[in-house]
Amino acid sequence: MRKKILIAILILGLMFYLHADALASGTGNQTISVTISAINEISISGNPGGLIVGTASAGSNPNPVSDSTTSYHLTTNGSSKKITGQLDATMPDYTTLTVNLTAPSGGTSAGDVALNSSAANLVTGITRSRGSALGITYTFAATVEAGIVASTSRTVTFTIIDGP
Repeated sequence: MRKKILIAILILGLMFYLHADALASGTGNQTISVTISAINEISISGNPGGLIVGTASAGSNPNPVSDSTTSYHLTTNGSSKKITGQLDATMPDYTTLTVNLTAPSGGTSAGDVALNSSAANLVTGITRSRGSALGITYTFAATVEAGIVASTSRTVTFTIIDGP
């Protein structure tokens, strides 16, 4: 009888050991490294129509013309960013091209800014922001001293950079 009990205990012990071993699972570990890089993206919806100065009131400079048909989109995950704008070449003498960008949430628009071949601040104080269909308004003005200027074009470059 003792022998049967001993065999039963051994069998139960073996079954428990095998059952516990069968229930035990192996584990594996992975280390995953994550990073978020600086994101500073800006895109423009298209080109505005031609800006043609062609009227004036007698005794005054020609009437300026404006275009608000384009917009821009931006995404930045940085802090204290700004948008600058500049022309690829200077404007004809006695003419001015200004631009006014609507600021994204949290940013501040500089209002109407005369563009030239040096970068000018257009929007400042942009922090972790995104915006869609934000307005762009161009205004072209001339004095009578400009005379008649043949059709010419300029490329405006908008850039997101670090700023105050």
